[in-house]
Amino acid sequence: MPDILKITAVFIIIVLLLKKRWNLGLVMVLSSVILSVFYLLAPGDFLRALLKAVTDKTTLMLAIALTLIRIFENITRKKGLMQEMMDSFRGMVMDRRILMASMPALIGLLPSMGGALFSAPMVEEASKGIKVSPEKKAFINYWFRHPWEFILPLYPGVVLASAISGYPLRSLIIANLPYSVCLIISGIFWGLKGVGVHKEGFKTITVRGLMSFLPLILILIMVIVFHLDISLSMGAVILGLFIFLRYSFKDITVTIREGFSFEIIAIILGVMTFKAVLNASGAVSNISAFFSERGIPVLPVLFIIPFISGLLTGLTVGFVGSTFPIILGLENTQNIASISFAFASGYTGVLLSPVHLCLVLTREYFKAEIAGIYKKIIKGVILILLAALAGYFVRIS
Repeated sequence: MPDILKITAVFIIIVLLLKKRWNLGLVMVLSSVILSVFYLLAPGDFLRALLKAVTDKTTLMLAIALTLIRIFENITRKKGLMQEMMDSFRGMVMDRRILMASMPALIGLLPSMGGALFSAPMVEEASKGIKVSPEKKAFINYWFRHPWEFILPLYPGVVLASAISGYPLRSLIIANLPYSVCLIISGIFWGLKGVGVHKEGFKTITVRGLMSFLPLILILIMVIVFHLDISLSMGAVILGLFIFLRYSFKDITVTIREGFSFEIIAIILGVMTFKAVLNASGAVSNISAFFSERGIPVLPVLFIIPFISGLLTGLTVGFVGSTFPIILGLENTQNIASISFAFASGYTGVLLSPVHLCLVLTREYFKAEIAGIYKKIIKGVILILLAALAGYFVRIS
């Protein structure tokens, strides 16, 4: 069987299983076994690849980083810091158009499944007395929740992409920043434009309310400005929160236990095992040779593979984990331009995905016509992809 058919078959299996909501880690391990069978990889070679993946420093650091992210989310949610951030922002913002957009954006700072359903009532409340269609409200709630996944180190997708590619998280965040800006601009233009100005009075903001923003700001400063490792940055902030919020030893133990997830560990081990088996089998170099010998340009491949995976699974970690190990084996893709473009391609697929939970929940809450929401989403996706193309050619030249 030709290499391209083997990889395509494995890719189809991954997508189908993820669509059935199988755990990504289990899917990637199973795909690794299937791949080793296709390439007649000896059991000893497979076990060596597995051992390499499990003991690799990158795997360990990634597991620590994603666990710390879950612990941070647990603290901010249980101690009401996120609620205080939202209440403070409500007090600072007088224009209700900005309030409509800021509520999903603030809740989107923390990665949580179905978080769009949490912000939907806030968008509804902020739009009272304003003539806004259900489709526009649904778009605002859905769209403004999603600029962060390109750049925020609290999201596992961008952290995983950095770990797999070997490029510093800071570099990938900076490369992806224009996509977040484009998403916000498109949201303003196709979501908030045409909504009249409706202002409310300024409200008093407490010092505690303002301080609620500090943990997140500190993480961003340490990662982006001081180039510190995400695990070190998260660990320092979490330790500070334990002290400031006067956590008892029992509370700390419970929080750490709740932050630890076998599912997350399984995802990391599965993805890294898949990457190791791809390299050990020779599949990566063979696929690269396939495209090179036939003169197939790398840019369409960088778009199509992640986009389809994102579209069909609706998961950022899904398209990153299943396609980045393959992409990195292609010729002329070992650069930040290719990685950033592939990430943008995959994430636009996620934004368009009909199985994306945020889209499903938002449409249902506002009883909006899906076609009306998609008209706006497609325009925003086109703008993001144009920015990704421009960024790719600027960086590659």
